[in-house]
Amino acid sequence: MRIGILTAGGDCPGLNAVIRSVVHRALTGHGDEVIGFEDGFRGLLDGHYRPLDLNAVGGILARGGTILGSTRLERDRLREAAENAPELAKRYGIDALIPIGGEGTLTASRMLADAGMPVVGVPKTIDNDIFATDRTFGFDTAVMVATEAIDRLKTTAESHQRVMVVEVMGRHAGWIALESGMAGGAHGICLPERPFQVDDLVKMVEERFARGKKFAVVCVAEGAHPAEGSMAYEKGEIDQFGHERFQGIGNRLAAELERRLGKEAKPVILGHVQRGGTPTAYDRVLATRFGWYAVEAAHRGEFGMMTALRGTRIVMVPLAEAVTRLKTVPADRMSEAESVF
Repeated sequence: MRIGILTAGGDCPGLNAVIRSVVHRALTGHGDEVIGFEDGFRGLLDGHYRPLDLNAVGGILARGGTILGSTRLERDRLREAAENAPELAKRYGIDALIPIGGEGTLTASRMLADAGMPVVGVPKTIDNDIFATDRTFGFDTAVMVATEAIDRLKTTAESHQRVMVVEVMGRHAGWIALESGMAGGAHGICLPERPFQVDDLVKMVEERFARGKKFAVVCVAEGAHPAEGSMAYEKGEIDQFGHERFQGIGNRLAAELERRLGKEAKPVILGHVQRGGTPTAYDRVLATRFGWYAVEAAHRGEFGMMTALRGTRIVMVPLAEAVTRLKTVPADRMSEAESVF
């Protein structure tokens, strides 16, 4: 069997672990040939690929990013790929394509599968918002980075009697903010799933200062937004890839809190630091398991499917199920977090 593999969308700790796992399982377990398309679906369309052997994936297990490169592709080009799916498979002589990516990549993968390309998807997103799987690799690493940042910021916030607003990733799902905020002991957590009241945050800070606690840390997801009328805030435009451009809620909230409280409030935007660097042990293991099971699914002919974690087991689920809706933070998880503020 000849297997093609690509990584698309935003980079994520653990991508290289999947690539390594696919190559090892395919070559040593089945005697397959593996090629890697460079820069995501663009490499598939433009014919940029290279063979992947055991030497090519040596030493990449703990490396962040992706050795194959990754780009976002305009929707017109994705439709072009879908329209030419059988021809593309024939051109490269691939018997299976394993795309690794998030919601957008999996949607494109479903389009290719529906058009006749033999596809087995692997879910990837640090936001942990893919509905069909309990966890995605990269999420644990992002939470660890954000938690460490909150831990560090607490000491400087206390030293200078400041309010720190820590903005973490999470466009439409607040899993990183929820778990890093809980793990780091943040005093307020703002999620995209529920508009926040600035008055509540002001009251929380004032009460802390009244009790002699002269600092506070608020963890806010990038997609969080205030309740209507709570503070001035406008939604951003949609970019060429169909994603909303967020307006920097961390900066805006810090400025608003400083204005209302009369106390220094500093924004800290973690941004892409959450996506870079060495993946945690958990993410390395999950990514490795996803790669192994993707190869096995390809050999069973289970196309139009993707790997998913259910409990502790890896199962195969239809790509259609993966992109039906996002997995957002439920109300009971928000209540758990509020109970320990």
